[in-house]
Amino acid sequence: MNRAALFDVDGTLADTNHLHVTCWWEALRQAGHTVAMHDIHRAIGLPAEDLLRHLLGDDRDTSEDEALSAAHATLYGTYFDRLPALDRAADLLRALDRRGWRVVLVTSAGSGELGALRRAVAADDAITATASSDDVTEGKPAPDPVSHALGLGGAAAPDAVFVGDTVWDMQAATRAGVTAVGLLSGGIPRHDLESAGARAVYRHPADLLEDLDSSPFGTREETGALDGAGTS
Repeated sequence: MNRAALFDVDGTLADTNHLHVTCWWEALRQAGHTVAMHDIHRAIGLPAEDLLRHLLGDDRDTSEDEALSAAHATLYGTYFDRLPALDRAADLLRALDRRGWRVVLVTSAGSGELGALRRAVAADDAITATASSDDVTEGKPAPDPVSHALGLGGAAAPDAVFVGDTVWDMQAATRAGVTAVGLLSGGIPRHDLESAGARAVYRHPADLLEDLDSSPFGTREETGALDGAGTS
């Protein structure tokens, strides 16, 4: 059975969460909605419709949703040529690929945005597949994106580790039966990530890379080696 290393992208491999916050804030402001940036930050990682429900409530005028999403996409698109990768994000993906992990990206980004993020991370040689919001009917924190990514990686849930930066990532991974690892690089506090199911929490990709052997990735490798020895 394959081992799958599943990665969120925004805030996990790319330093883009606060760009999203600013773009959503401006899109909402243009439509006459006053929403605190702090509240928007906590909603980043949700698919657009769920983010708007989270921020504006179920009783909002849903006919605005498409225009608000389009405004955010237009504003965010102005950054596509300069999205910043987090330090050593590409090195982390390549290190896992060399160790035999199938790296799969799991993101709420659509295909166009995902293309810009992949160019920013610049590690396509280590990426087996991508699962975007276009591939599932229900996004994080539902388990659907993670379950879909497992299929792309050809791995069972016990043989996978999911790395993300939001409570939605941790909840989606946990609901899919996958070990969740949190990163603080998206700006969400350690306690919140742990409460949502994170088995371990690191500051950023470079921190996880430095501690890879003792991380859940290392313990999964040890378990696999023992299992292999027992069945040979």
